[in-house]
Amino acid sequence: MATSTTKALAGGEPPRPSPLGGGDTPRRRGPLLHRLDIKGAPYVFVAPFFVIFAAFSFYPLIYTSWISLHDVELATLDVMDWVAFDNYVELWGDSRFWNALQNTITIGVISTVPQLMMALGMAHLLNYRMRASLFFRVASLVPYATSVAAAALVFTMIFERDFGMINWALGSVGIDPVDWEADKWPAQIAISTIVIWRWTGYNALLYLAAMQAIPADRYEAASLDGASRWQQFIHVTVPGIRSTIVFTIVLSTIGATQLFGEPLIFGQGPNGVTGGADNQYQTLGLLLYEEGWKNYQMGRSATVAWAMFMLLVLVFVVQRVIKRLRSRTS
Repeated sequence: MATSTTKALAGGEPPRPSPLGGGDTPRRRGPLLHRLDIKGAPYVFVAPFFVIFAAFSFYPLIYTSWISLHDVELATLDVMDWVAFDNYVELWGDSRFWNALQNTITIGVISTVPQLMMALGMAHLLNYRMRASLFFRVASLVPYATSVAAAALVFTMIFERDFGMINWALGSVGIDPVDWEADKWPAQIAISTIVIWRWTGYNALLYLAAMQAIPADRYEAASLDGASRWQQFIHVTVPGIRSTIVFTIVLSTIGATQLFGEPLIFGQGPNGVTGGADNQYQTLGLLLYEEGWKNYQMGRSATVAWAMFMLLVLVFVVQRVIKRLRSRTS
């Protein structure tokens, strides 16, 4: 009896390779098993991650929403009094919430816009062939690797009113010292400076990785068309990393909404929790901490947490709507 290989050499029917790697002719398997081997394999490997994600993300989220519907104190978390949506109604009418929301938005804009623009420019420079490029790339990650507490303490001394380096530099050119902590806008600018210093290098490396994935022939074609370096950057580089730019905007928005460590340490004491004596730089994160761990009202604290979550959802929905409108118009 001739084997399948002999038949193939003689010009007959070629052997059918087995996808399992054994024998010439595979055993017939049901369509469900075949679908599981080919299409279901990624889901089998990814499923444990989603189980862990559900356990450590959805449960705290649901439990926090349940607490927000009760009057709960920090000392007696097991004693809950049902108040329905009273905490949300009180939060809506609380001037501290709107002040914290405004501060969160302004600090987020002041820190995010310059940060991403500087990161884009830094990545563009690092994308060129230059000496010690590896050193500069590693150095850009040093602020990100630095503890937020250490960074905030250093910048607090830099922006100190009487002996700070910034006021010393201003005084050397005849400008009066600025009380960076007591005044609203100087305090927010100082806090935004800390955020910019910590995250610019990290975002620059994200942009750099995206830039290096752009095919070189696009730049060659633009150069042949007479485009300058700036025109290549605007018409080739920026469109090529558009998805990465959107990703960093989303990350920066989440980070700005959850801003906590920088203003807390910048306050240097009790004023750090309240965001200054007049709440001039209190963010939503600080308000959450104040309600739960200073006023011992965990129900109100959970309400602030859910307000922060809904704010992020709103930003995400607006971003998706704008993206769809732009795709339809284009």
